[in-house]
Amino acid sequence: MKRKEFNDLRGKNIQGLEKIALEKKLEAEKAKMKMLGGKEKNLKVRKNLAKEIAKILTLVREKEIIESLQLKSSPAEVSDGQEKKTK
Repeated sequence: MKRKEFNDLRGKNIQGLEKIALEKKLEAEKAKMKMLGGKEKNLKVRKNLAKEIAKILTLVREKEIIESLQLKSSPAEVSDGQEKKTK
């Protein structure tokens, strides 16, 4: 996966990334079957696909973490900066 392709993936939403990851997983399984059948000449195809899948799933997790942090910080912003005082 080229740097430009990776940066394009950063612009996609979580559902889109999960769909791409699923497609890559299916492609990796097909490559595995071709390798076992002796039809695939390039033996690094599956390894490269696994790396791409890992990158995509990492982006998904990053986006989930960012969303959860934004949800946690938004109630503090709604309270107009007034913090609860505990004694």
